[in-house]
This record gives sequence, structure tokens and C-alpha cells, in this order.
Amino acid sequence: MNLNDYGKMCHEANQKWWPSDVRTRNKGEAIALMHSELSEALEGERKNLKDEKLPHRLAAEVEFADTLIRIFDYCHAFGYDLEGAFREKMAYNAVREDHKLENRMKEDGKKF
Repeated sequence: MNLNDYGKMCHEANQKWWPSDVRTRNKGEAIALMHSELSEALEGERKNLKDEKLPHRLAAEVEFADTLIRIFDYCHAFGYDLEGAFREKMAYNAVREDHKLENRMKEDGKKF
């Protein structure tokens, strides 16, 4: 499976769980919900929490999975080629000057 396949899978599953398709919601709201999952992951990491619904798992890893589900659903719903964009971005990042360690270590380098 590639990232677009995961998008299709998540979008189809979400049709059973949500009363409306992600495309009928405000895009900002949908993206904010992705952000809220990341905030929940941060809280899990801060407090080293276990997940409430999957107690054998860390809260952070479950919230990261929730984030991916929301991202995959959104990208499939709006026809984004997540697989293609991912591969192209990884290739671009591999040769970026500002991603090279020696450039990050400079006084004016990208520290984070």
C-alpha cells in the first residue's frame, strides 16, 4: 500500500463514523482537528501517558495514528496525491542546503 491507498482506506472508513464527509466541513476546521490530535500527542509525551482506549499503547502513538487518519482522510477527499508529494519532498529535502548539518551549525543556521 502507498500513502494514497491509506487515504482511500481512511476516507471510506470515516464515511461510516462521521455524519458528514470531510468535504462538507470547513477546511480550517478539518485542519484544526489534525492539529488537536498532535496537541494530544504532545500531552501524552509530556506526561508519559498510556492511551485511555488502547491502554497497552502509549497515548502519543495512538494520537499520532489519529493524526494520520485525519490527514489521510482529508487528502483523499480533496484529491491530493500524498504519495507523490511525499516522495518529491523527501528527494528535495535530501539535497537542501539548509538541511545540511554544517549549514545548521552556522551562526545564522536553521536551529530548529
